[in-house]
Amino acid sequence: MTSSELWTRATADRYDAEEAENSSAAVLEPTLCFLAELAGDGRALEFAIGTGRVGVPLRERGVPVVGIELSEPMAAVLRRKVDEATLPVVIGDMATTVVPGEFTLVYLVYNTISNLLTQDEQAECFRNAARHLAPGGRFVIELEVPPLRFLPPGQVAVPFDVSERHLGFDTFDLVGQILVSHHFTRDGEDGSYRRGASRHRYAWPAELDLMARIAGLERERRVADWD
Repeated sequence: MTSSELWTRATADRYDAEEAENSSAAVLEPTLCFLAELAGDGRALEFAIGTGRVGVPLRERGVPVVGIELSEPMAAVLRRKVDEATLPVVIGDMATTVVPGEFTLVYLVYNTISNLLTQDEQAECFRNAARHLAPGGRFVIELEVPPLRFLPPGQVAVPFDVSERHLGFDTFDLVGQILVSHHFTRDGEDGSYRRGASRHRYAWPAELDLMARIAGLERERRVADWD
């Protein structure tokens, strides 16, 4: 078990509905094209595959996909969409869990490496990717640049969504590189809100480059988005 917070059954059951926009074909198309091109004729391994937002449609494109997922409830939602023979999923943490075989692509999307709350665990995640890659294989990470430039002196909170049904803001521990994402989500039409929070360790692009070097990898390219 790593320091990652474990996603619960309740969170897993509402995850797809809350991520419907980011799961749409229009949003996912650039992601799937990018990953399918890198996978080529080989297999792809998704760290923290979750409910299969990316892995399931990538498999539908003909790329053999295997997943690692820490949360059994999240994997159970994925299993409603596709069977084990079509898309195998191993329950375990992405920093140390090993699955059989080699892969031309290992990928970790949607800021999920930040779920590992220590630098050591994040570095170990790079090592785990390296041990799964065939020669010439690629490890792809999607991670936002920490938004610390929005913090004026003395302020510890930054809003990232202020809308009719959701209020979201991050608070920062600058020494520990920990941010906590706070969510107030409107449930139903009675005016009530559901509160949630999750911890993440943010990392800088240069820090990821160093983790890669420690794992025996080298940076091939850095891009602004999937396009």
